[in-house]
Amino acid sequence: MSASEAAAPVGEATYGEGAAEPDLRQAWRVLAIVCLASLMSGLSGSALNISLPTIVRSLHASSGQASWILLASMLTNTVLLLVFGRLADVLGRRQMYLAGIALFTLGSLGAGFAPTVWVLIGCLVLQAVAGAMLITNSASLVTMSFPGRLLGVGFGLYLASFSVAQLLGPSVGGLIAARLGWHWDFWFNVPLGMVAWVAAFVVLQKMPRSAERVHLDPVGNVLVLVGLGSLLLALSEVGTLGWTSPWILLGVVVFALAAVAFLYVEKRSAHPVVDLASFREPLIGYGVLAGFLGTMSRFAVVLLVGLYFQAARGDSAGTAGLKVLPLSAAAILGSSGAGLLLRRYRAHAVAIGSTVVTMVGLVMLLLVLSPTTPYWLVVVATVAVGLGSGSFIPSNSTGMLEALPLERVGITNAVRIMSQNAGIVVTTALSLTIISAPLAGSMRHDIFEGTLSGVGSGAVEELITGYRWAIALMLLTSVLCVWATLAGRRATNPAARAATVAPRVSIDRCGQEEMSR
Repeated sequence: MSASEAAAPVGEATYGEGAAEPDLRQAWRVLAIVCLASLMSGLSGSALNISLPTIVRSLHASSGQASWILLASMLTNTVLLLVFGRLADVLGRRQMYLAGIALFTLGSLGAGFAPTVWVLIGCLVLQAVAGAMLITNSASLVTMSFPGRLLGVGFGLYLASFSVAQLLGPSVGGLIAARLGWHWDFWFNVPLGMVAWVAAFVVLQKMPRSAERVHLDPVGNVLVLVGLGSLLLALSEVGTLGWTSPWILLGVVVFALAAVAFLYVEKRSAHPVVDLASFREPLIGYGVLAGFLGTMSRFAVVLLVGLYFQAARGDSAGTAGLKVLPLSAAAILGSSGAGLLLRRYRAHAVAIGSTVVTMVGLVMLLLVLSPTTPYWLVVVATVAVGLGSGSFIPSNSTGMLEALPLERVGITNAVRIMSQNAGIVVTTALSLTIISAPLAGSMRHDIFEGTLSGVGSGAVEELITGYRWAIALMLLTSVLCVWATLAGRRATNPAARAATVAPRVSIDRCGQEEMSR
C-alpha cells in the first residue's frame, strides 16, 4: 500500500453538545476490527519491499515489471483515495468497509496464486482499491464510535496498529519469504481477512447515509491517472530503452500534456480533485511543496536499503528484513516524539530540524556506503534518516494547517495528502531507475532478483555508484524542502501565523498516522 492517510478531517467535531455518549463496549469492538484490518493491510504493503527480489526470481520478472510490482498499487491508491473519501458518506461506511475487507482478502488470495507477474500486479491493484476503501473509513469509524473524552486513546491505539505493521512488516515479510515462500506473504492475509470480515459484519452497525449528492471530478481523476501513469511507465523503462527512445519521450510528453490539461480542468471544475485556489496562499503552496519534496527525500530509503543488503551483500530476504528493522523503529520513534517537540517549538523549526537530521543520515550513507560497509555504520545512518523522516510530516502538517479556519482545513489536508502520495510514487520510480543506471542492461535484472553480488565485484561497485546518485538526489530534494519551508514562513502574514484556529492535537494525530504507514 501507499503512504496514504486515514485521519479524520482535522478539527471536525465528533459529537454535538448534548449528544448521547456512545456505548464504550461497542467502541472497543469497532476499534479491534479497525486495528485488525490496519495490521492486515499495513503488513502486506511493507512486507513487499523486502520480498520483492524473491518474487522477481520466482516469476522471472523483468526490471520494468519489478518496478510495477511496487508502483501499480501506489498509483491506484493515490488516484482512488479522495474518490472513496467522497463516496463513503453516500454509499455507506459499513458497506464500503465490508467490501474493502472482502476485496483485500480476495486480492491477497489471488496474489499468492499468481502464475505470472501481470496477474500478480492485477491482484495488487485490487488490494490497492480495497486499501483505499479501508483507509477512507477507518478513522471515521473510530471517531464516530468513541466519546470525545476517550477519542485520543482510541486514535492512539489505532495509530499503533499501523506502527506495528510498519515496524514488523519488512522483517516478517522477509522471514516468511525465506522460510515458506513469497506466496505466504499474501496468503497470511486470507485468514486474517476472513476473521475481520465476519467480525465487522457482526459488530459494525448500519449508519445513516448522507442525502447530499456526491460530487466527483472524473476528468480530473482520469488526468491524474494518465499523467502519473505515463511518467512512471517512462521512468520504469528508461534504464532499458534509454532517454532517447520514442516510447520514453512519448511518456514524458503525455505526462506534460496531462499536467497542463489537469490545471485547465481543475480551475474550471465546481468540485475539483485539487483546490488550486489554496496554492495562492504562500503558507499552503510552499507547505504542500515542502511535503512533496520531503516525501521524495526519504520514502524510498527502506526499499533501497533492503535491496542493498540482498543485491550487494548477498543476504536473504529474511536477513535483510531484520537489518532494516532499526530504520523502521527510528521512524516510529521520530513520529511519536514530534508531538512533544511541537509543544515547545514552532512547527516550521521542527520541520527544518527534522529535514536536517534526515540530511545528516543521507550524507553518512553517501560517504560510507560500499560493498563492505560495516553494518553498524549503515544502522547509524539509517536511524538518522528514520528519526528525521518520522518527525517531518507531523511538523510540516501542523505548520500548514494550524492557522487555517476550520472550513478550509479539510480541503487543504486533501491537497497535502495527494501531493505526498504523488511524491511517494515518483521517488520510488526514480530511485529504482537511478540505482540501476550505471549497470549494463543485462545486469539490471540482477538487482531486483537480489543476485547481483554473485555476478562480480565490478557490478556491485557500479550498483553502489547508482546508489550514490540516488542519495545525492535525495539530498538535493532535502535542501529544496528546507528552502520551501523557509519561503512559506517568510511569505506568510505574521498575523495569520498567530491565529491558531484548528486544534493542534488533531493535526499532530493526522501527521503521526501518515508516518506510521
